[in-house]
Amino acid sequence: MHVAKSGLRALGIAESYSGREQSTLAGVVIRKDLRIDGAAFARVTVGGSDATDAVIGIFTGLARRDINLLMISGSVIAWYNIIDPAAVQDATGLPVIIVTYEESEGLEEEIRRHFPDDAGRLAAYRRLGGRIPVLLHSGYTLFIRPYGLSPRDAARLCNDFTREGRVPEPVRVARLIARGVVRSSAPDDHDR
Repeated sequence: MHVAKSGLRALGIAESYSGREQSTLAGVVIRKDLRIDGAAFARVTVGGSDATDAVIGIFTGLARRDINLLMISGSVIAWYNIIDPAAVQDATGLPVIIVTYEESEGLEEEIRRHFPDDAGRLAAYRRLGGRIPVLLHSGYTLFIRPYGLSPRDAARLCNDFTREGRVPEPVRVARLIARGVVRSSAPDDHDR
């Protein structure tokens, strides 16, 4: 992959957590010139272990060969449903960048507390490893976990896909769309 390529396309994936049994994922294909070029959706189980399959399902459901990388907002979604970025990279053959936005002490203690008998979930979290801070041209710091590309190339791509603020456009737009889907499927007050 040539990170400087102007026609490069990222599949941004983000969640809108609604507190129900399932959470909504939106995937949005965005070109490097910030044109939206496709969308897909999936649901994941709150507290489940199907997030990795849902991410892969979004990619395969799009049936596109012109996507160059995946950019995912967070690797722990839907109440500790952990995405395995290495498995996503293996299944798609594409580099993956996990992005988060704040410093954190980590979630190990919370996972132990909520899932005391789930050693697999804790091991999946530990496999994620540490995050790398990236100072964006906007002055904000983003934290990344790159898979299948160098931290330097991942940082460059995050900068290229960020117009302002701290959230790269592929995941920002995906999050907006996921929220819209959740809001549109929520019952109105007059329907109750």
